[in-house]
Amino acid sequence: MAGMTSSSRPLLNRRLAEFGTTIFAEMSALALHTGSINLGQGFPDTDGPEEVREAAVRALRDGRGNQYPPGPGVPELRTAIAAHQQRRYGLSYDPDAEVLVTAGATEAIAAALLALVEPGDEVIAFEPYYDSYAACIAMAGGTRVPVTLRPHEGSFRLDLDELRTAVTDRTRLLLINTPHNPTGTVLTREELAAIAELAVERDLLVVTDEVYEHLVFDDAEHLPLATFPGMRERTVSIGSAGKTFSFTGWKVGWLTSTPALVTAVRSAKQYLTYVASGPFQYAVAEALALPDSYFAAFRDDMLVKRDLLAGGLAEAGFEVFRPAGTYFVTTDIRPLGETDGFAFCRALPERAGVVAIPNAVFYDHREAGAPFVRFAFCKRTEVLQEAVKRLKSLAG
Repeated sequence: MAGMTSSSRPLLNRRLAEFGTTIFAEMSALALHTGSINLGQGFPDTDGPEEVREAAVRALRDGRGNQYPPGPGVPELRTAIAAHQQRRYGLSYDPDAEVLVTAGATEAIAAALLALVEPGDEVIAFEPYYDSYAACIAMAGGTRVPVTLRPHEGSFRLDLDELRTAVTDRTRLLLINTPHNPTGTVLTREELAAIAELAVERDLLVVTDEVYEHLVFDDAEHLPLATFPGMRERTVSIGSAGKTFSFTGWKVGWLTSTPALVTAVRSAKQYLTYVASGPFQYAVAEALALPDSYFAAFRDDMLVKRDLLAGGLAEAGFEVFRPAGTYFVTTDIRPLGETDGFAFCRALPERAGVVAIPNAVFYDHREAGAPFVRFAFCKRTEVLQEAVKRLKSLAG
């Protein structure tokens, strides 16, 4: 029979059986088919700084990175990552032993989980979660244990008691994402301190996805968990050039941790991509050395776009959770008389010519995410203005 082996065993590894085509592929195809504005997938529609792009061109022409780069990453980039962590957060890392360059943050997450998790281990992740988390935990043979962020006074908040209760004798690792995609929540100092105390008390490893570290708004502050007492020696911190410099196609990510943890993760990473993005690594090294004014201007531009889209969504009738970080806005569709985010998002291109993502895909508890829909605002201002204009039709 087509698609089956002679033993009738399914071809796809059973650990991945629950994961089909991603919602991003489905909704992006729908955007193309209908000519809609795609506010679903989170990638910018303009390139980042010209001097960074030219640095990549220079590296290509000079023959730097055109062959296999060193397994841990080119020395220039590892040094730049260590300098960035020191300058921004006072975290000191040895570029040679405590920094690993990866094919985007997605590979860093995958390699960390494959290296640190064994079958039977439990991994706690906050839901809604970035979709690769669940797949990577499954590939490692671990069991994911979701702790749900719930709406509270205009944002999504962590219930620390629920987190403590979720930890068992089988818990191996906490997978933390702050600033948080898709809700836009930025964990507070008090929340992070409580997570750190719990990790130390229960002797847990922690992987922190901090790819939106430079996109925090209003009074929010990004505080790396590795800066808290007892956490540097048990935390793998993950960053990304794609989110900060708007070159998502370059796929340059990294992680910082102790020599022992970096060695463990590198052992898995070398059998995934081995190495990647050679010339782009040199360009990202220069990007990380940009003055603070770049990072401030990047954040300020996104803040204006956040307010433009959030305001338009509110006028269209959504309940809007104004994000404290990232470049996503989560909305509640119930004020529009809707309850099913999947059905709403599949109909939205025909109704309003805009594509969004149903948050339920980021939940184990699908019912908890059913009425929530995510929009991305990392687009040109004129694109967001047109999207807002189209969405107003929903208000009647």
